[in-house]
Amino acid sequence: MIFALSGLVVLAVLLFQFWFSDSGWFAVRDLEANVDVQMRQTAALAQRNRILAAEVMTMKEGNEIVESRARTDLGMVAEGETFYVVVDPAVEQTGTGASRPGAIVSSEADAQTP
Repeated sequence: MIFALSGLVVLAVLLFQFWFSDSGWFAVRDLEANVDVQMRQTAALAQRNRILAAEVMTMKEGNEIVESRARTDLGMVAEGETFYVVVDPAVEQTGTGASRPGAIVSSEADAQTP
């Protein structure tokens, strides 16, 4: 009888440690949930890094992106091109509209083609 009772006590202690200790069932379940969250964050950051790496490679390989940004943001005109400003008469009369009017840039080669 004492042997069976002591066996039950040992079993109860072992089950308590299995469920509630620092390395028990609930702790492992919480850690697995944390790992899942970290894996999702890592995947999102890896995707962001791939996009940034591709952007860096395109900027290193050519000047097309830099030239495009200079044209749109700074109004750059390349050598041999003619700059035209197209103004909407209705916007000009009311005084409202964009702070910068639309512009059309064409090269002299375009003007020479029939």
